[in-house]
Amino acid sequence: MKTKILFSIIIALSSTFLFSQEKVADKFFDNYAYLKAAELYEEAVKNGEDSEHVLTRLGDCYYNNSDSKQAAVWYGKALEKYSNKISPEYIYKYIQTQRSLKNYEEADKWFEKFKERQDNDSRARKGKDNNLHLYEKLASTAGSYVKVDNLPINSNYSDFGAFVNENTIYFASARDTENDIYKWNNEPFLDLYQGTISTTDGKKEVSDVKKLSFEGVRRDNLHSADAVLTNDGKTMYFSRMNVGKRNRARADKEGTVQLKIYKATLVDSTWSDIVELPINSDDFSTYHPALSPDNKTLYFTSDRDGGLGQTDLYKVEIKGNNSYGEVYNLGPKINTEGREGFPFVAKDSTLYFSSDGFLNLGLLDIYKSDYIKDENAEVINLGAPYNSGYDDFAFFIDSETNEGYFSSNRLDGKGSDDIYEFTIYECKQKVKGIARNSKTLEPLAMTTVQLIDESGKIVGEITTNELGEYAYDVDCNKQYKILGSKPDYKDALLALETTDEHEKVHEADLLLIPLINDNEIVINPIFFNFDKWDIRPDAAYELENIVSVMREHPNMIIKIESHTDSRGSDSYNMKLSDRRAKSTRDYLYSRNIAQERIESAIGYGESQLVNECSNGVPCTEAQHQENRRSKFIILNDEEN
Repeated sequence: MKTKILFSIIIALSSTFLFSQEKVADKFFDNYAYLKAAELYEEAVKNGEDSEHVLTRLGDCYYNNSDSKQAAVWYGKALEKYSNKISPEYIYKYIQTQRSLKNYEEADKWFEKFKERQDNDSRARKGKDNNLHLYEKLASTAGSYVKVDNLPINSNYSDFGAFVNENTIYFASARDTENDIYKWNNEPFLDLYQGTISTTDGKKEVSDVKKLSFEGVRRDNLHSADAVLTNDGKTMYFSRMNVGKRNRARADKEGTVQLKIYKATLVDSTWSDIVELPINSDDFSTYHPALSPDNKTLYFTSDRDGGLGQTDLYKVEIKGNNSYGEVYNLGPKINTEGREGFPFVAKDSTLYFSSDGFLNLGLLDIYKSDYIKDENAEVINLGAPYNSGYDDFAFFIDSETNEGYFSSNRLDGKGSDDIYEFTIYECKQKVKGIARNSKTLEPLAMTTVQLIDESGKIVGEITTNELGEYAYDVDCNKQYKILGSKPDYKDALLALETTDEHEKVHEADLLLIPLINDNEIVINPIFFNFDKWDIRPDAAYELENIVSVMREHPNMIIKIESHTDSRGSDSYNMKLSDRRAKSTRDYLYSRNIAQERIESAIGYGESQLVNECSNGVPCTEAQHQENRRSKFIILNDEEN
């Protein structure tokens, strides 16, 4: 009979407190206590509250805790009920959970719907970026930084187009003053050079720079540039001005000397067997060769008829034995009405090129695209520091080491064009500290410390050692929250904003407030509306601390006392405090705290003041507040 009565009480109370559960859950969610929030949201769902807000918040609770299985369940319920109006953010997150669960067919189905939503969302069409790109950025928490240096081997003339094979760097330069002067820029004609790359004490250097030797070629009045080598280093493709008899420049009927791509073979230390590629013509230019990682496709620049702009990027299959396939334009995803040139394909098959036809920082900018993997891939501007307000071009990167080169005529160079060396590194910092009892400053071992990124996702969880210590490696220029939690203590939450200083160390101690003080569970004051005794959401949030302690100590028995200040009549205060004490008790019942574990819930009105503020005594509001209190006194805490 007793159990039946208690069950009836709980059913009635769950209805009474339903209005506050969602708001209480929201408060825990906002403070990154996702498991407690999920418990309260699920309780709301059981009681019929399955709004879009509750369902998506439940998905977020598990998503932020990296529980893809449960996140998918709740996002799925939200999509099922609110698919026509739900934010694209949750469609994206659902797709991510399905991918992590290897449910690729389901993920692809919703990805198509996601793209449809993008097309129908006018906001997504503002600018080049749409929501998908924004979400992709949110999904990545890594911060990469770039160290850029002007290459010491640059001359006072034009130097550009670095390409590396093994430990040798190849580039074009106008530094040979014995060459004829090219009238368009008043500098000597370009030649190809090579240098040896070595590393000493972690510092990379280029030495032994010398001009390449080509068999039987007079170079003093010809441009040669854009060297690219096959993986074995034995075959070179390069650009050179069109030549006629005696290897001299040959102009067309309009007096223009076209550029062509040639192939040479390394014999001893000399490039020999120079062959013109059949994709060339005396009527247009073909230049800037680039090779696919498997050396089976040649990419290049050309101004031939049929292009989309002034110059376009093309590709052709290399069949061997000086045989090549059909030439293909890379199409409108890559080519614009402007100039595209200087293609380069990295080891990871990312296509890099320069263009002045896209939104840019000025003149030629460097771009990248996953075109080779997906012909519909978007083109991305690399931005600073690769791009400036000047011409930036001839990009090369080793995608395995994240080191490379680009060329630019920006003002800080030594010559008209210079080669810049860059290294991409992950800027890292460290945060460390000690979890302590806020009252005694005693270190707290076995404290759970979570690292939370700016999107609210938990990206790390560790436990303090016997000295209460914790430490995390964090990215630069990010915002984090650090959450410390331990049974019988209030959570401690800190905000951390990192800087751009590599390897900086942040000190961040966590001060956890103990909930048990001698024979009492101590929480923040519980507030009620004037002349009311029903539990407000802010009071419920505090009472969850009582719930947590009593769950941690399953044999604990308490009694509840409610006290008022002296304002108002003695009888009124006695009745009001008693109602508030019993309302507090009933909330704990609604949270499945057994009836027998609360011995009593009694209001004492103003009969037990803690100061001199009795009837008629003038006191400040702060002094009156000392008397308005609820007490949770521990009567028994015998462990099994």
